[in-house]
Amino acid sequence: MLLFKKPFHAGLVDGSVTLTFRRWDKPHVRNGGRYRCHPIGVLEVDDVRVVRVGEIGDLDAKAAGFAGRAALVDYLRSGPRGEDLTDATEVYRIALHHGGDGDRVEIALVDKLSKEDIDAIAKKLARLDEKAPWTAKTLRLIAKHPQVAASQLAKKLGRETLPFKVDVRKLKKLGLTQSFEVGYELSPRGRAFLAARRRW
Repeated sequence: MLLFKKPFHAGLVDGSVTLTFRRWDKPHVRNGGRYRCHPIGVLEVDDVRVVRVGEIGDLDAKAAGFAGRAALVDYLRSGPRGEDLTDATEVYRIALHHGGDGDRVEIALVDKLSKEDIDAIAKKLARLDEKAPWTAKTLRLIAKHPQVAASQLAKKLGRETLPFKVDVRKLKKLGLTQSFEVGYELSPRGRAFLAARRRW
């Protein structure tokens, strides 16, 4: 998974941001890889290489969403171990592009829920629970163990992995969960729903 702060999201989606620079000990992405970036969708990696900070120019800095090289270097210095950053420091230069929304559900980002919204979600979950109750336990499990492999989550519930994943997709269609390269998280909508049910 690639993480970006909110100021970069619009540029990643509209294509004005096509580079990122990361100070990693080892690469966390690979050429051709597809990575979920909450909340904008999927990013596809086109190239990964190591460069020295002194080799980064204004054009690359602007492609990474900064006003110029100085702003990018200041940003890198604000991160972990930034105090020892020099022109000789090696960083990863990652070229990428937006690969679409993937299976993201738009309403997953809506966290302002009315009483009517809560009741409507609860009714849909009740229908899913008609044969056997599973939705509440699954939502609480994902909340407690974000981005944990589906096989491990299923095991905690005494379930087989494939049926568990099918059920989580049903929760995703309601906008309550989001998938990652590994595991799931409650969406903003899912967190708001659980919080409201606890209050009411």
